[in-house]
Amino acid sequence: MEIQTFPHEMVFFDLETTVPNKTGQHFHILEFGAIIVCPRKLEELESYTTLIQPKDLSVVSLRSSRSDGITRDKVREAPSFEDVAEKIYGLLHGRIWAGHNIRRFDCVRIKEAFAEIGKAAPEPSGIIDSLGLLSDKFGKRAGNMKMASLAAYFGLGVQKHRSLDDVRMNLEVLKHCATVLFLESTLPNQLEGQWQSSSKIMTRSRSNKQIAPRSMPYSKGGSLGKMTQNVKNLLSKAQGNQALQNLMKHSHSLIR
Repeated sequence: MEIQTFPHEMVFFDLETTVPNKTGQHFHILEFGAIIVCPRKLEELESYTTLIQPKDLSVVSLRSSRSDGITRDKVREAPSFEDVAEKIYGLLHGRIWAGHNIRRFDCVRIKEAFAEIGKAAPEPSGIIDSLGLLSDKFGKRAGNMKMASLAAYFGLGVQKHRSLDDVRMNLEVLKHCATVLFLESTLPNQLEGQWQSSSKIMTRSRSNKQIAPRSMPYSKGGSLGKMTQNVKNLLSKAQGNQALQNLMKHSHSLIR
């Protein structure tokens, strides 16, 4: 039977797992969430999420520090990874994989999980890791570049650390970052001239109506010029990467 692939479609996915606290312990997938995204409009076409019961329930905490976190009771009646492996394979295989820190974490965990049940793991047609991409192109203006920090930077709410919520937040973060980068590449002279003149912007305090300085997310010394060059490099690379091209086209549509 021929395996159907979708080399030009993107699938954003995220895993929630246990956190090993002893040497030799492994990560266990507790939740999988994914959205298939239209590469032309960056719209969500399909979504899927499921809790996953590990073979050993004792590896899951009885309680969670988060209000909507994953507990042992929540996964007790969930399907095993083997039960949902075919569905996950169909969502991932042959598509462009997108996510935050997926190269070092989620991709590795997926391969481990399929190997554990003796089945071939899905393969991507390409990978967009927003952590590496944004660290290089967007810089450290959002702090540690974790998804929670990026979401807070753009006012997108609090990260819930649930798979489906997190992938949707990831997509919105990428849209916002792409828009900022597009603006900076479109108006480098105007923006650079203003931001180099001062590293602070004056804002009016709501409490006492005093004018107070607020630090801008750009450091002194012409860092915006360097950022602009990085953006030009990104745009140049995007010519051969359909997924990146679509991100930039969508950014243009947002500000028209």
